[in-house]
Amino acid sequence: MNLVSETTLKDALRKYFGFSSFKGEQERIVQNVLDGKNTFVIMPTGGGKSLCYQLPALICEGTAIIVSPLIALMKNQVDAIRHVSESDEIAHFLNSSLTKSEIKKVRDDISDGKTKLLYVAPESLTKQENIDFLTGVEISFFAIDEAHCISEWGHDFRPEYRRLREIFEKISNVPIIALTATATPKVQHDIQKNLNMLDATIFKMSFNRDNLFYEVRPKRDVEKNIIRFIKERPGKSGIVYCLSRKKVEEIAELLQVNGINALAYHAGLDSPVRARHQDMFLMEEADVIVATIAFGMGIDKPDVRYVIHHDIPKSLESYYQETGRAGRDGGEGYCLTFYSYKDIEKLEKFLQGKPISEQEIGRQLLHETVSYAETSVCRRKYILHYFGEQFDERGCNEMCDNCKNPREKTEGKEEVLLFLQSVEALREKQKAKYVCEFVHGRETTEIKSYKHDKEPLFGKGKARDLIFWNAVARQCVVNDLLVKEIESYGTLKLTEKGRAFMANPVSFLLLKEHDYTGDSDEDISTPKGNNSADEALYAMLLDLRKKVSKEKNIPPFVVFQEPSLQDMAVQYPITLEELTSIQGVGQGKASRYGRPFVELIARYVEENDIDRPQDFVVKSIVNKSGLKVQIIQNVDRKMPLDAIARSQGKAVSEVIEEIEAIVSSGTKINIDYYIDDMLDEEDQEDIYDYFLEAESDSLEDALQELGDNFEEDQLRLMRIKFMSEMAN
Repeated sequence: MNLVSETTLKDALRKYFGFSSFKGEQERIVQNVLDGKNTFVIMPTGGGKSLCYQLPALICEGTAIIVSPLIALMKNQVDAIRHVSESDEIAHFLNSSLTKSEIKKVRDDISDGKTKLLYVAPESLTKQENIDFLTGVEISFFAIDEAHCISEWGHDFRPEYRRLREIFEKISNVPIIALTATATPKVQHDIQKNLNMLDATIFKMSFNRDNLFYEVRPKRDVEKNIIRFIKERPGKSGIVYCLSRKKVEEIAELLQVNGINALAYHAGLDSPVRARHQDMFLMEEADVIVATIAFGMGIDKPDVRYVIHHDIPKSLESYYQETGRAGRDGGEGYCLTFYSYKDIEKLEKFLQGKPISEQEIGRQLLHETVSYAETSVCRRKYILHYFGEQFDERGCNEMCDNCKNPREKTEGKEEVLLFLQSVEALREKQKAKYVCEFVHGRETTEIKSYKHDKEPLFGKGKARDLIFWNAVARQCVVNDLLVKEIESYGTLKLTEKGRAFMANPVSFLLLKEHDYTGDSDEDISTPKGNNSADEALYAMLLDLRKKVSKEKNIPPFVVFQEPSLQDMAVQYPITLEELTSIQGVGQGKASRYGRPFVELIARYVEENDIDRPQDFVVKSIVNKSGLKVQIIQNVDRKMPLDAIARSQGKAVSEVIEEIEAIVSSGTKINIDYYIDDMLDEEDQEDIYDYFLEAESDSLEDALQELGDNFEEDQLRLMRIKFMSEMAN
């Protein structure tokens, strides 16, 4: 390779890509590759990594081999290069998706010197026939995209990547360029060592994406929150990440039902469907992609306006890479993550059964994610610190939730001093969790076995809870008083700054941290008590219910139950369709009784100038109640309830609860065949007459009145029969 002048490089840039100038360090990187030097590029998503190897490949003699981890990613990048070239032969990929004749075409084009870039999967590169072929052609250089896959400490480790160096040596002795968007200092060193390129010129861009807004919310009412968030941004492109394929399907369907143009994407879909969904998203035929992490690597869509994490990722590298798909054009990019410690517990369970070292690494990565989610420190500062970059939080410009809504600060000099002294007393051999338990005075088996409960500092901080001490640990690390030793899976070591603090303690303002311990990941369809009902409207709805019940000569609770009226006083439905989204109201009940209620609410809304949240009334999806559909079908077949319960792995009482919910929302169900076996006609009439006269459908009241003669299940089943016949 020879030196190319600056003018020629800019000409080549304009000729192939239509750009008049390079971005950031691109020009120096390209020149370094052309000079025949090993090159290591750490550049955030959207920084223009691909151009760093594509341009030199187009300029150099021979074919550049680009190792890429995903078939979808290769196809995407080959298509992109072909679009800026006069012929399709300029770029090819070689992977398991090709037929024999397609492989022959690829090889012929390389041999004829037509192909400048060959994208290969590492698995394809290890095949002897491919090694033999590539040995006989001119190779310009090797490029490794997503190079973090090499490192066991990376978030996407792939064992086959560890063999790349030995394969390169078999093929040709040419320079290597390794590129990644996510590499901590530890991962960076691991990659260089494995590729035997410690001599590489390193180009490390800032990890700061100043146009991205970072927010973490507790995982409550998550689905309702997601729908509200997306509906506030109509027509904008976004990605919703979920951990499981099942959750991807559920959320995609939920969004569709709620009028959002969304598609699912995960590895379990057929390849043509996956490709079609990806293309529809890129071509803006769909606004939202709901995906597992299988989606997004190398997806070059510049105007993704938000990335939502329904489930928090298993590492900060994954989080950074996935959020980095927002705002690649420099425009708005909102990164919203929902966090519950329950999700972390699920992820920890996935680690079980893996080799011990892998479990330790996995737990360490998870711990960093927890710390990020729970911290009150500037999120941008926290992420950049993780990647080995110093950042003054004043530069965040309120572009994260913690800077926009700062938490209160308290003087923490004494507590920080105690924590640092405890790290020293434990000989800098323990992880943050252990030190926190030690300071707090928890007598764990581990602490007792080391006899650390006999140490003078043990329990000195028992006046504070573990949440507080975890916050102290995190803030000591972010402020460089402590460092986590990666090699020993996160043990805390004192820094020079930390030792200086111990020698001469100064003021240290501690931020009060978020407490997510009480979070719940409740299903949005779960009935909830709501204290924010409009009391005046609620009173009017109660009066209307009484009036309708008198007209129809039925008890008021048959018309609508009180939780339904409360929900109406929160959501203000003004059409029958909106009414079906109210708790306990189905199509049948809305049609039968709904008209006067929505008319009353519409008048009330207009007269009082109410700002309705109706856009955020979430319609639930059928497959959420797939078991209910089965119950209805089985009841239609007159299957005994205990047999239905067994088939669904439920208790009979749970099946009765499901039937109560079905009936209360307006669906008619006939369980006479089951009741007739339990109660004779006279007893059925007695219970039926009681509910006709009753002021409420309360089971407690019914038991008080009739409990001497009947069991609770008998009363519940008769109440179902009564509601089904009278209300529906």
